[in-house]
Amino acid sequence: MHTFDPLHAPHCQGQAFAPSYWAATQPLPIANSAPQTSEHFDVAIIGGGFSGLLSAYYLAHTYQQKVCVLEANQVGFGASARNAGFALPASGRLGYADYAKRWGIDVSRGIYEEFQGGVNRVRSLIETHQIDCDAQASGYLKIAHNAQAYNNLQSAAKFISDNFGNDASQLLSRDALETQFMLNHHAHGAMRYENGFGLHPLKLLLGYRDMAIQAGVTLFEHSLASEVKHGQRHQLSVNDQTISADKLLYTGNAYNNKHSHPLIDNRYLPILSSIFVTRPLCNDELTQTGLKTHQVVMDTRRLKYYYRLLPDNRLLFGGRGAVFAKDQHKTKYLTHLKSALAECFPCLKDIAHDYYWHGYIAAALDDMPHVFFEGNVGYILGYCGSGVSFSSQAGYRLAQLTMKDKVPDLPLYQRPLPKIPFPQLRRFGQLGYYHLAQIQDKFS
Repeated sequence: MHTFDPLHAPHCQGQAFAPSYWAATQPLPIANSAPQTSEHFDVAIIGGGFSGLLSAYYLAHTYQQKVCVLEANQVGFGASARNAGFALPASGRLGYADYAKRWGIDVSRGIYEEFQGGVNRVRSLIETHQIDCDAQASGYLKIAHNAQAYNNLQSAAKFISDNFGNDASQLLSRDALETQFMLNHHAHGAMRYENGFGLHPLKLLLGYRDMAIQAGVTLFEHSLASEVKHGQRHQLSVNDQTISADKLLYTGNAYNNKHSHPLIDNRYLPILSSIFVTRPLCNDELTQTGLKTHQVVMDTRRLKYYYRLLPDNRLLFGGRGAVFAKDQHKTKYLTHLKSALAECFPCLKDIAHDYYWHGYIAAALDDMPHVFFEGNVGYILGYCGSGVSFSSQAGYRLAQLTMKDKVPDLPLYQRPLPKIPFPQLRRFGQLGYYHLAQIQDKFS
């Protein structure tokens, strides 16, 4: 129960919910019931997180489809309620210059617009549907962890300015960072993007839940699709009932069933992230850290650390967790995170934490998310840890693909997830990458 790994467990039903700060500050509503009778839908969606609920919302609201969402546990179990609540105009490890090298500047510009669109869409949904999710001040700080990383940020800033004509980013020297935002002892400067913000992800998720239900979506909770027979009409066995659907969407990201469709099997890597939240910082600690902002912060390491002040002045701090699920509760991983925090803010070396939890993200082999539909089956996968904002755009695009509407001609939407070679060795490949990344992060 405490060592759940999507690569080995047949499903996630019955696993413990995360003991997160979000769960402690937002109770879950009474769960919707599982199917009581057999029923047919135009579209069935497996996974009740950001992606599933928003895909369902757009299919029902915009296309008047009869849609059901099947959530194996209760909305609030998976990654959508375990993350750090960062709405970022990015996804994965690739920069826009990397996209340009692969596919040209027009594709890079299109991807840039889609990622920006994700943040804007979240803002619009929050405003339109009056979702009270503790949205914080706009701004995303990308901290250079060494001198070479700062040079890389300079190059990235120039690329964006030269090619996108964008003035919504600002390069900050170490002195400017200290004067305006924080006294980070491990920073060599930063890039600040205007279009990004922090929020309470569970409150946002429950807002999406209400939106979907009000749009006419049937939400089944504690409803595991224990068997799926694919065909011209899909047949799903759910709690001794049969749900049939003309189209089927997989939106569980890293929490997908181990025995899912060949379209996604062996095409992603579930990666553990760990987060802790401190007690509230006192005024003296705020002064010593120089923290003058509640904007979201992430550094430039390959194995990134990310943090932000919450509305009650607790500090959220997160990073990669254990490689193997059996190790996730070992104290060394929390100790490692706290050591990283102390490197940034020495005065917080011994600060107590009130919350500590884990969750899986899904990484794709080509380091980018994929929204794909083929025949009568579709999926969203591979947010690489940036699903809070892009899930809004991805859900909208998956609804369009499902209904055969035109979407932007971008690799995000036109290419399936690449297969991972030797998938049975994924965890060992991950372990090797972690060791290599730790060495590389010292020098670049």
